[in-house]
Amino acid sequence: MKKKLLIVDDEPSIGLILQHYFSREYDVMLKMNGQEAMTWLEDGNFTDGIVADLDMPVMGGLDFVKQLRASSIHKDIPLIMLSGKDQTSNKILCLRHGADDYMVKPFNPEELDLRLRNVLKRINI
Repeated sequence: MKKKLLIVDDEPSIGLILQHYFSREYDVMLKMNGQEAMTWLEDGNFTDGIVADLDMPVMGGLDFVKQLRASSIHKDIPLIMLSGKDQTSNKILCLRHGADDYMVKPFNPEELDLRLRNVLKRINI
């Protein structure tokens, strides 16, 4: 059975690229912002991992990380942040609030895949 991957990004092109790349090994769900993703999770849906953008409308990535990690049910889901911002302060903020990793756009999907695999391996999924 395929693992499930939730991709949260307001850029349709990024979502489509990641969905195409990861659909060989994962059932991929796309959401446009953190609020859509949290609603989907709170509706009882499950995911093995999450890749989320930092800058999104409605609920951005940092607020999404905070809400996810505050949840007793979803707090342990592996989460990798993506951002067009390479500032160390953004990386530290996301990691401090519970992101497992942080990658800067543009990125290589293969590198993202390896980072995701490593995080999933550490928690034995």
